[in-house]
Amino acid sequence: MKALFLLAIEAVPASMRAMSSPTDTPVTDAQLEDYARRALTIEAAAVKALLPKVDSRFARACRICLDCAGRVVVTGMGKSGHIARKIAATLASTGTPAFFLHPAEAGHGDLGMITKTDVLLALSYSGETPEVVFLLPHLKRLGVPLIVMTGGLDSTLAKSATVVLDVRVPEEACPLNLAPTASTTASLAMGDALAVALLDARGFTDQDFATRHPSGSLGRQLMRVEDVMRTGDAVPRVRVDTPLREGLKEMSSKGLGMTVVVDEADRILGVFTDGDLRRALYSKENLRDSVMGDVMTPRPKHVGPRSLAAEAVLLMERNKITRLLVADDHDKLVGALNIDDLFRAGVV
Repeated sequence: MKALFLLAIEAVPASMRAMSSPTDTPVTDAQLEDYARRALTIEAAAVKALLPKVDSRFARACRICLDCAGRVVVTGMGKSGHIARKIAATLASTGTPAFFLHPAEAGHGDLGMITKTDVLLALSYSGETPEVVFLLPHLKRLGVPLIVMTGGLDSTLAKSATVVLDVRVPEEACPLNLAPTASTTASLAMGDALAVALLDARGFTDQDFATRHPSGSLGRQLMRVEDVMRTGDAVPRVRVDTPLREGLKEMSSKGLGMTVVVDEADRILGVFTDGDLRRALYSKENLRDSVMGDVMTPRPKHVGPRSLAAEAVLLMERNKITRLLVADDHDKLVGALNIDDLFRAGVV
């Protein structure tokens, strides 16, 4: 057995054995840095080379997606499949309904995911990936538009496509020119370009983005004041002629540590907080006959309901306050919040 193993080793070309075994001379830090710079230079050039390829074909691909009544089904195999998953996720999160279809699973029932109202975006650098080519007859029966992202412009997929997006690269960043590196980077960049163009065309807003990203740091950064504020009877409010004792009762019952002073139309006139009570106790000899107009702080800080919650936090920090009123464009009270509300929402 040992002899057979040695014979097998000898049968391997010396050049391949040298590649698979450690070199006698250790690689230096400078060499490692050079390898990385070369890879990045090649990939940057691959992305830059896409610019002249954003032409009428790209615009047509966008139109097909915009006119799609269903979903953009993105597919690809191997490394192209990984890129396809990311493109599908980016499309879905930026206003274009999309999902990833694994082409190897398609023949085992997942073809049912594709309907007549959909669009298929297929990624295959060669344009000959068997698992993807397998989908063509099914797409033809359904009459589904096919957008192909490929480097093989004369390939089977390219010839069957409704529109072709050219992602050819002169070389891979891999020194063997084998591992998909620059080509996958180019495909990813073209997918991002498609998603961003569709985002702009749809008028997609930061609020739309926040709706699709309720969890994590992105969702918290884009959360609006109206998403966390207290409204209705949960907001304490009194009139300027309300006796102080009644104002204190209203403030205590709502648990916000303050009460808003409003007029008959609910427009904000002032606010009364724990701090105002302390100041009144020090400055006034007799509070028995005081009304809220005597002890309130006029023209309090407030924000609009559509303001970012993060802006509310910044306003609180700058003014050293822990509570904030929410008003519309006519200074009418629509809500209130305190630092605890922002903590619970994960904004702080």
